[in-house]
Amino acid sequence: MKKSYFIDSQIIMILRSQASGRSVSDIFREHGISQAAFYNRKSNYSGMEVSQLKQLKDLERELSQYKKIIAELTLQNTVLKDMIEKKL
Repeated sequence: MKKSYFIDSQIIMILRSQASGRSVSDIFREHGISQAAFYNRKSNYSGMEVSQLKQLKDLERELSQYKKIIAELTLQNTVLKDMIEKKL
């Protein structure tokens, strides 16, 4: 996935400027973003504060670590079960 050029606080500021009544086309031109990128971010981050967004990112990172751990343990479990079946 392509890394965003905007930090979290900038994304929130852009979304707030649209909510305050600025035209969407002006926001596109000013910040150099596409219409699709704006609406994707709006659907993901609408109504969030910067602290909430940081907390969400931390939780997503933690979740990905847990998923990796589960995948490794599942693989180890499968290998051990295969070894036991071969011995029997």
